[in-house]
Amino acid sequence: MATLLCLIAVFLAGTTIRGAVGQEDGFLSIDCGLDAADSGYKDTKTGIVYVSDGPYVDGGENHRVAADQESGFGRPEKTVRSFPSGERNCYALPTVAGAKYLVRVVTVYGNYDGKNSSSSTLQFDLYLGVNYWDTVHADASDVYEALFVARASWAPVCLVKTGSGVPFVSRVDLRLLGSELYPGLTANQSMNLYIRHNMGSNIYIIKYRDDRYDRFWWQGNSNPLWKNISTSSAVAVNSNFAEPLAVMQTAVEGIRTNTTVEISWESKTASEFIVAVHFADFQNSQLRQFNISISNRLGRDNYSPPYLATAGLMGWTGWSSDGKYDISLEATAASKLPPILNAVEAYIPIDHANPMTLPKDFDIIMSIKLEYRIKKNWTGDPCFPAAWDGVKCSNPSANTSRIISLDLSNSNLHGTISSNFTLFTALEYFFDSDRDTCNKSIHDVNPSQQKSKANRSAILAMSVVVPVMAIVVLVLACLIWRQKRKNNISADVPPRESEPDIVPASRKNYGDTLQTVENRRFTYKDLEKITNKFSQFIGQGGFGLVYYGRLEDDTEVAVKMRSELSSHGLDEFLAEVQSLTKVHHRNLVSFVGYCWEKDHLALVYEYMSQGTLYDHLRGNNGVRETLSWRTRVRVVVEAAQGIDYLHKGCSPPIIHRDVKTQNILLGQNLQAKIADFGLCKTYLSDTQTHISVAPAGSAGYMDPEYYHTGRLTESSDIYNFGVVLLEIVTGESPMLPGLGHIVQRVKKKIDAGNISLVADARLRGAYDVSSMWKVVDIALLCTADIGAQRPTMAAVVVQLKESLALEEARADSGFKSTGATSDTAISMSEFGPLAR
Repeated sequence: MATLLCLIAVFLAGTTIRGAVGQEDGFLSIDCGLDAADSGYKDTKTGIVYVSDGPYVDGGENHRVAADQESGFGRPEKTVRSFPSGERNCYALPTVAGAKYLVRVVTVYGNYDGKNSSSSTLQFDLYLGVNYWDTVHADASDVYEALFVARASWAPVCLVKTGSGVPFVSRVDLRLLGSELYPGLTANQSMNLYIRHNMGSNIYIIKYRDDRYDRFWWQGNSNPLWKNISTSSAVAVNSNFAEPLAVMQTAVEGIRTNTTVEISWESKTASEFIVAVHFADFQNSQLRQFNISISNRLGRDNYSPPYLATAGLMGWTGWSSDGKYDISLEATAASKLPPILNAVEAYIPIDHANPMTLPKDFDIIMSIKLEYRIKKNWTGDPCFPAAWDGVKCSNPSANTSRIISLDLSNSNLHGTISSNFTLFTALEYFFDSDRDTCNKSIHDVNPSQQKSKANRSAILAMSVVVPVMAIVVLVLACLIWRQKRKNNISADVPPRESEPDIVPASRKNYGDTLQTVENRRFTYKDLEKITNKFSQFIGQGGFGLVYYGRLEDDTEVAVKMRSELSSHGLDEFLAEVQSLTKVHHRNLVSFVGYCWEKDHLALVYEYMSQGTLYDHLRGNNGVRETLSWRTRVRVVVEAAQGIDYLHKGCSPPIIHRDVKTQNILLGQNLQAKIADFGLCKTYLSDTQTHISVAPAGSAGYMDPEYYHTGRLTESSDIYNFGVVLLEIVTGESPMLPGLGHIVQRVKKKIDAGNISLVADARLRGAYDVSSMWKVVDIALLCTADIGAQRPTMAAVVVQLKESLALEEARADSGFKSTGATSDTAISMSEFGPLAR
């Protein structure tokens, strides 16, 4: 994919998604209808740079709003691109696969066509890729916003005719979001903004620069039963929502303690909503406590918002038979103050039911489009709802289509044959009838050498079995490549039917590796059966999507299917298979088997029903209560024992390289087990001191010494684990925007000598102070800059067990803090989506 990356870099050089001076990285702002020759401009108020939409869309016409309406609009809204031709026209927005984005479409009609159209005569649909997003009405809302996770290097935003006029657009904004923002936003769940209200404010709209992600926060409605309150004090940020300070410094509260604060709305089109409510209290002298319900569903009992700190709560409304929805805040009997609300958001889930082209195939064909500047009607998803002109696709499998045929006949292409064509792993035929030989030339530019069209017609069957080679004559290449595909040639090992179509150079070594694996080898059909055709999605990681399954004996399993977007290749896959086969420990996830069949790579594990430590600290995946301090310490003791086994119980030792809260899985009784061995490395011998290898790992956890030197030792795992310990102490992410790394944040706070400044506020003081200090001390030793100064994992286990004993003594003494609902859980100040 190197060619694709280079093309994207060149493509972005003139349009810059990385952000100009004075604006955030990850901003792309498109002034639709701006002349392609215009190099763009910077907004004088915000510093946001706007560029022409020419590089992002093929069709359409440029227009300007009527002269008598220009004064009411900003510069980006004064120009319009309309699409009188074609049923579907799409913008291709450059993205990073797996990253979260906000996309906004602004449609200001402004009588650009002189027809004074109304909503009854002018409306069209917006699609986010293949999925319906919203319907645009000429006289209704002119701002349409969605949140999504990118599947590929391009995100199509499409305007689709409905038979009621010509689609048009004034502006398209793309904003890269933080990876932790909006826990309910996943690869399979996009969200269409319905409302985003800033409560208690007298400002009509707050956006960039107050909001670093350029979200629009509109002034909330007033109510005679509410009063506006505000503060000038700083309010601490919430990493899951990163609400702007200007939003969190205002709020509404009931005029009396027993006054209910309720936000309600009605929708006949949406069947349910994802809502987020945001709280921050401006006083801490009196108890403010209330119950939260979302359309009569329990949201939270006895909730008290944090003092001068933000807390975002997110959940589902569920389906309403009458189309009426509400968020209700009602004071408890113990409360001395009425409920408070700072901000509210509501989103309509975007259905992902339609099949989509495999992301890798989408990226390849887009790189070909850019490389050859193809002007065919290639717009949106290559395979759905209808295949692009000249493209044929396979029937969708697991909701994914593959490109199997590409016809570039009569495309008048010039240049060398791109290596991108050989990256299509399902491509069977490539047609180009515009030339008689390939000669590394897509088109013979010398007319005197061209024969009649009938004689020039040729078919090239592109094989993905062999690498790109120098092609002398098209017919010769066709014969050679077809024969190699037919015979499925490999120099050393004849491939079995269930092995990949792509034969790696070290295929013989891979075959030898798998012969030593004793665990069950599944076929793809086996996986479809045990997962009920991948019907229950339970998670996602760097390797790919994870599905729930049951074996023939009803054993519950988790099936990790490798994604085409995954950075984990065959080497990492086999490393994990080998490692999991060799290691057996009660605190390491049990390996059931694997699948290696053509394009399908999968790992099958025991099912860990309680998710990850990350889920419980962040309130993800339906987790609504945080772990008590006692349980947190017990979990890390067990995780440390698993890592210690890898370091000292295996011969030769194994270095995990990716210890983090997402890779600590929890079973039914919250027993902790280490998972994900895709990056692990094994010493060659017991006497080896280090491994020299390119740095790899997760942002925020990376050992700085290993990163700078490339020398990998067991101390790198120790550093990773030290970051995990600071997470269970603080409840915070390793990295927070504008606040730096967790190690530096904790070091600044402990200078005051008050552990409550460091401890997770959600614990509400329910911990032994000495136990908490001991974990902080261990964590700071583990995260020392120099690896030789860090303790061994065996020493860490001893210290953590002492911390656990101190906390157990406190808990067993009968002391319970207000708010603790059980020994393992405490009411959270932020929670994940409610069960649907």
